[in-house]
Amino acid sequence: MKIHEYQAKAILAHHGVPVPRGEVAFNSAEAGDIARRLGGSVVVVKAQIHAGGRGKGGGVKLAKSPDEAERLARDMIGMTLVTHQTGPEGRVVSRVLVEEGLQMQRELYLSLLLDRAAGQPVMMASAAGGMDIEEVAAKTPEKIVRVHIEPGVGIVPFEARQLGFGTGLDGAQVNKFVKLATALYEAFVATDASLLEINPLVVTQAGDLLALDAKMNFDDNALYRHTDIRDLRDLGEEDPLEIEASKFALNYIHLDGNIGCMVNGAGLAMATMDIIKLAGGEPANFLDVGGGANAEQIRNAFKILMSDRNVRAVLINIFGGILRCDVLAQGVIAAVKELGVPVPIVIRMEGTNVDEGKRLLKESRMNFTTADSMDEAAKKVVQLAG
Repeated sequence: MKIHEYQAKAILAHHGVPVPRGEVAFNSAEAGDIARRLGGSVVVVKAQIHAGGRGKGGGVKLAKSPDEAERLARDMIGMTLVTHQTGPEGRVVSRVLVEEGLQMQRELYLSLLLDRAAGQPVMMASAAGGMDIEEVAAKTPEKIVRVHIEPGVGIVPFEARQLGFGTGLDGAQVNKFVKLATALYEAFVATDASLLEINPLVVTQAGDLLALDAKMNFDDNALYRHTDIRDLRDLGEEDPLEIEASKFALNYIHLDGNIGCMVNGAGLAMATMDIIKLAGGEPANFLDVGGGANAEQIRNAFKILMSDRNVRAVLINIFGGILRCDVLAQGVIAAVKELGVPVPIVIRMEGTNVDEGKRLLKESRMNFTTADSMDEAAKKVVQLAG
């Protein structure tokens, strides 16, 4: 789950990470009032969407007076902001963050995330703050300093100092960095975050360090422990089909292709997407119905798939273990009859009761195409999708 910048900064501030003074506004009048409360001088008006690159898209503007802040907020709220992370369709801005202006000396990059290969959190810092970190990693990887953190111990001062000196901070600034990095790690662990990114972390003219931007993602499986964070979810920032799928406990991610995928198991779903691309097609989604799916889950999954108007064919790839192949066949037949699925369906299944499942599909006299291997299924569905 993702949250907005202003929400992430509130969490960080609660854990002792220094952030600029600011408040969120849902209309232009509120933006003007906030600018006045901040002192009436220079403020920054920042569009709040779940995407980076807002400044390049016109979503971050400097205002030299409360009246100008009000005017900028009026222009931003309701606009469709397009960045390299939103795609060409963009995102509609429903709120803005109004923050105090700062005299900045340097911009740094700082983040915390899980290194799944190492089985540990990793904190990364770079002197190239404010830039696209992906570009820095590709062209000048030596500018990124990394420290892996032992979960049972937490970040220790010498590790934080290693990061601070690695980004070119002086002695006094490094001491402040150690406190900030420690607080950042505490926030990361306490909230079951999967990503915490500050880009940029700024050094002010006075030598202070502040999180000028903040991005946080959370482990969905741990949200039951954090009802306060779960309540921060903004459905307006999420894909409508993904929201609908979450109601049925379906693991669904919307993509740009035209071949709908229905698979049980995340690994098999990834392999199915790969083999579709290998056959020259483009998957329209990632959809894992789960190992224990039943006929009702199959019907719900079909409803989600058919809600995507780009889908021109469907590939069902099931390994029958907990979900038996005959149960799958019954669910598919019932769903197609009920929903009137208008596109070709290719089914490849193996495992428990596979022969019974194939018999049910054949006797249904419906327009199903079967395949005995993933390669055969991928080639058939790509051909049927046109």
